[in-house]
Amino acid sequence: MTESRAIMPAQLPAAPAERTVYSYGVLRGSTLHISGMVAFDSDANIVGEGDIEAQVEQVMQNLTAVVEEAGGTIDDVVSTTTYLVDVADAPVVSAARARHFTGEVLPTHTVVGVAALARPQFLVEIQAIAEIG
Repeated sequence: MTESRAIMPAQLPAAPAERTVYSYGVLRGSTLHISGMVAFDSDANIVGEGDIEAQVEQVMQNLTAVVEEAGGTIDDVVSTTTYLVDVADAPVVSAARARHFTGEVLPTHTVVGVAALARPQFLVEIQAIAEIG
């Protein structure tokens, strides 16, 4: 049986995950499932309140931290799902994806418009799957 390993990077705040009972990532075999990343800094402060560009950048940094903690790189991401409270912000996400996903094969991408995220200050959340190694 393949074992699972929790991926909890030190640069992401432990308290939100502990309080709401989840892992930032779960590595099972070579597949890394990444929880929806939001714009938290390492102290659980919300980065870029009201600023979609700042939030997307922080989310991408957090997503990268999870992949790297699992032993991979951002190019190992194979699929993403982006949740936006305003789908008009999708071009901002696309621009960030173009900066961060530069590998030969780009990850799949689904955008979902939502009424709200876990906190009203969050404008974007990105969930991903990566294949490590």
